[in-house]
Amino acid sequence: MSEDHRPELEIRVPVTVETAWRALRDKESVLQWHGWQAADLDAEVDQIFFANAVEDAENHVLVADGGDRITVTADGDGARITLTRAPLSGNTEWDAYYRDITEGWIAFLQQLRFVLVHGITTPRRTHFFGTERSRADEAAARLGLSEVADVPPGSPYEAEIAGERVHGRVWFRSDSQLGLSVDEWGNGLLVFGGGMAIVTTYGLDDAEFEALGERWRERWPSASDSPVH
Repeated sequence: MSEDHRPELEIRVPVTVETAWRALRDKESVLQWHGWQAADLDAEVDQIFFANAVEDAENHVLVADGGDRITVTADGDGARITLTRAPLSGNTEWDAYYRDITEGWIAFLQQLRFVLVHGITTPRRTHFFGTERSRADEAAARLGLSEVADVPPGSPYEAEIAGERVHGRVWFRSDSQLGLSVDEWGNGLLVFGGGMAIVTTYGLDDAEFEALGERWRERWPSASDSPVH
């Protein structure tokens, strides 16, 4: 892959450049949008964003571990966050995951956008589910996501997803991912696609959170639910 064909991902957020930059440079902030809750999340964030990253704070540029470049620029009365993927490394074992890493960044940037747009300060709790990419359509059918198949981004929806009647708005769509805000999860967020689902909740009590995870486990093909800490 040449430099000219490196994937470039962008989000726009209605906050100042300084606020957007802080969401990338304050570890506790990063832990609220990067990935999902797991035993190794803290170490992963350290490695990617801090220990092995190169920061140009004056110009709001961060080169993360692995070479992905994140820039924050002013955009009208908000800010634009742009992530440019590193080129292929030439290591076939590592490059085999290039697409998966790009898809991960799409999901994580949308989670960042969600936090910044809504000004969320409540700690998140997440369930993560993964299966083979080839089973994504099966997972969507089992969950009931066909009800929102034709709803455009920004539009309201109501659907029965994983046995629960929920409503909210379509947060985003990409070539292979769908994001839904879910009011019943404390204005939470579902990111689904490519054989994975990240279920982000805010303010649910333990019983509600565990019941939600159980409903999803019952329907998810070869469910792999990450432990929550």
